[in-house]
Amino acid sequence: MKSNFKYIYGPVSSWRLGSSLGVDPLSQDNKICSFDCIYCQIKEPSLLSLERKVFVETELIADELKALPSGLDIDYVTLSGRGEPTLALNIKDIARAAKSILGQPTALLTNSTMLSREDVRDDISDIDFVIAKLDASSDKYLKVVNRPDQDLNFLSILKGIKKFRANYKGKFGIQIMFLNSNKSEAKGIAQVVSELSPDEVQLNTPLRDSKVKALPKEEMDKLAVFFKDFNTVSVYDKERKKVESISRKDTMRRRGKHYDS
Repeated sequence: MKSNFKYIYGPVSSWRLGSSLGVDPLSQDNKICSFDCIYCQIKEPSLLSLERKVFVETELIADELKALPSGLDIDYVTLSGRGEPTLALNIKDIARAAKSILGQPTALLTNSTMLSREDVRDDISDIDFVIAKLDASSDKYLKVVNRPDQDLNFLSILKGIKKFRANYKGKFGIQIMFLNSNKSEAKGIAQVVSELSPDEVQLNTPLRDSKVKALPKEEMDKLAVFFKDFNTVSVYDKERKKVESISRKDTMRRRGKHYDS
C-alpha cells in the first residue's frame, strides 16, 4: 500500500506487541540515539546524543493519525523509530494524541538510558506498556554490545530503570538482546532483572538483518533457563501476525533497508 505517511510506519507484525502501529517521534535521516548497538538494523552511522528536543511537531503526527484508514486491527500504538524515542521532548504529547485519536493502548520501546531523568520518567508514565532494554549487567558488556554515549554507564542506567519501575503503574517489560558477545552474561542479567520485578521478560536475538548473527533456538532455550522464574517470552516461540504496512517504504527504512517501490 503506497502512502504519504512520514511518521507512521505500521501496522507491523511484532512478536513483542502483536500487531503494532509504529510511530516515529524522531524521523531523522540518520538514527539519533544514546546507543550505537552492534546489532542495530539501521546501518547508517548513529548520532550519539543525550539531548532532548522536538524533532517532529505533535500536530504533524496527529494529522497522520487522523488520516489513517478506519478499522485498523492493532494491539498497540508503539513509539519507537530510528533511535531512542525518549529523546523526543514532546513524547508525552505524542502518546496522548495517539491514544485519544485511535482509542488504542500505547507502548514504548526504550533503551533505558534516559530513565535516570525525572522529566523523562514523568513524560512516559501514562504509556500503557513500557519495554526497557537491558543487554548487559556490567560496564564491560554495555560497551561491547551497546556502545553508549561517553556520559553513560551501567549503574546510572540501572538506577534509572529502578526509579521508573518504583512508581510506574502500567505493564513493564524488560527486553534482552542475546548475541555471542553477551550470552555469557545471561546469569548476571537475570540477577539484575530480579531486582526490577518486570511483568514480562522478552528474550531476543537478531532474526532480522543485522551486522551480527542470531543465536540458534537451541542456545536461546539454554539461556531461557536463567529466566524461568519470570513471565518470559522468546523470539523463537512467539508467532507473528500477518499484517500489511501502512507505509512499507518507511517501515523498511527504519529497519535499515532501502525500499523504492
